[in-house]
Amino acid sequence: MNKKMFLKIRIYFTAIVTFLIWALLLWDHFHGGVPRHHILANKDLPSISNWWGGILLPVLTWFLLYRIQARIDHQKQVPAEVSALLKKVLYGFISSLFFGILLSIFFSFGYSDMCGYMILALLPIGICVPIYRAECLLGFVIGMTYTFGAILPTAIGAILVLLGALLYLFLGKAILYTSSKLAGKVPAKK
Repeated sequence: MNKKMFLKIRIYFTAIVTFLIWALLLWDHFHGGVPRHHILANKDLPSISNWWGGILLPVLTWFLLYRIQARIDHQKQVPAEVSALLKKVLYGFISSLFFGILLSIFFSFGYSDMCGYMILALLPIGICVPIYRAECLLGFVIGMTYTFGAILPTAIGAILVLLGALLYLFLGKAILYTSSKLAGKVPAKK
């Protein structure tokens, strides 16, 4: 995939996300008002309006798609490798999108315990799977935007990205190294 084609994809995808978030905000505005969410769900703390999502979500989409493009451009230009990487990007995005939607559904129906369990399940998953990547954050935020707006999922997603990077890049590699040492084999450095 060349840069021109990916730029078109970035423009179209960002335009679609922008249209959808503004359609949601206008729908909310004319049907009872745009929701506000209190920090930590505490009425004593300040609230954040979902209007901010109209700016944040398009900018976040554009930036994260740029990060994905930079990662793809960094790979060797072998079409098979680029194709495999695009599949991984798509799988990461769709998985995170469904994770965010499922988390929102559980929260909406009052199963907040399930939400906690799902977030805790990301810890062992983050050791083996790179949940810190841009496509995962984008899918997570888009999946939760209808229920929570864009600001809170972005903040939670940023924390999960940092945690996921620590788990995958440090703890996961340390476990792999230790287990290979115990088995008598040391993995070759790349």
